[in-house]
Amino acid sequence: MLLLSYLSYFIAPDRFALIPFVSLSVPLLILVNIFFAIYWLVKLQKKCLLSVVVLLIGYPYLSKLYAVHEKKVLLTDDLTVMSYNIRMFNHYQWIKTDNIDLKILDFIEEKKPDILCLQEYFNAEDRPINYPYQYVKTKSNTNHFGHAIFSKYKIIHSGSLDYSVGGNNAIFADIVTDKDTIRVYNIHLESLKIDPSKEMLGQQDRENLKIRVQRSFAKQADQVRQVLEHQERTNHRTIVCGDFNNTAFSWVYNRLSKGRKDAFEVAGQGFGKTYDFIFPIRMDFILADEEIEVNNYKTYSVKYSDHYPIMARLGL
Repeated sequence: MLLLSYLSYFIAPDRFALIPFVSLSVPLLILVNIFFAIYWLVKLQKKCLLSVVVLLIGYPYLSKLYAVHEKKVLLTDDLTVMSYNIRMFNHYQWIKTDNIDLKILDFIEEKKPDILCLQEYFNAEDRPINYPYQYVKTKSNTNHFGHAIFSKYKIIHSGSLDYSVGGNNAIFADIVTDKDTIRVYNIHLESLKIDPSKEMLGQQDRENLKIRVQRSFAKQADQVRQVLEHQERTNHRTIVCGDFNNTAFSWVYNRLSKGRKDAFEVAGQGFGKTYDFIFPIRMDFILADEEIEVNNYKTYSVKYSDHYPIMARLGL
C-alpha cells in the first residue's frame, strides 16, 4: 500500500481516481511500516527488511511527514507570512465555545504577520483586521464569504482567479516590500467534504463518500492547472500560501511546490499537523520561490478552527 501511495505524487487525480485515496493514508502507512520494521528487527526476523526497503524507496517523503530540527534565524528584516483557514470566524458555531471570532482576531494581533492570507474569510464590520492594505474577494457583492490578503506593505495589483469549477477560489496580490515586489497567492482548493467528527474513510456509507471525494479530487486537478497557468504570466518572485485540502504526498502539492521551497521542510519541526484530525495531516502550506530564504516556520496549535495557523519567516 505504501509503494502504491508513492505513485499518487506523480499521477493526476483526474487520470486515475483510486490513487489519491491512498495518498491520504501516507502518514499512517509510513508510521505502520516504521513500527513493523522495528518490531521484526527486535524479533531478529528478516521480515524487517521488507518495511525497511519500502521506507528507503520513499525516503524523500519522510521529510514531508516529519521535520527534525526547527531553523531559527530570526532576522529583523525578515518578511513574516501567515496562512490560516479561519472557517468563517466560527460563524455557524461549529466549535461550541464563546467568542472564537475574538480569539482569532487576538491571535492575529499577537503574532502581527507582515502578510496575512485567510481562507474561508467572513467579511463583517464588527470583525475588523487592521492592516493598511488588503484585498478581499467574496463570492458576490451580497455574500460575505470569501478569501483575503492583508499586508503591511503596499499592494499595487491584485485579483481573483475565479475557478472554472468548484466552490473555492484563489486570489493574488503584488506587494511592494522594502526590497522587492513579490506576488503572493492565497489558494484554497476544493474541499474533500469529509467531516472527521462524523465519518472516517471506510465507514458505512463509503460508496457515496468515495464518489464525493473523487469529484473533489478531479476539481482540485482543474484548479491547480488554472493556478499554474496564471503563475506563468508573472515575472515576480512568488509565495504560494493556502489550504490545499490535500497532503504533501499528492499530485496537487507536487505541481504547486515545483521550483519552490516548502517552508515546513526547510525550517519546521515535528509533524507540522495543520488539520484537526486523528492522524498528523498537513494540508496547509507556505511555498516560497527557490531564491527566497526560509528562516523559520511554525504551526500554532490553537483550536479556533478545523485548521491550525502557520507562519514562516522569509528572507528576501
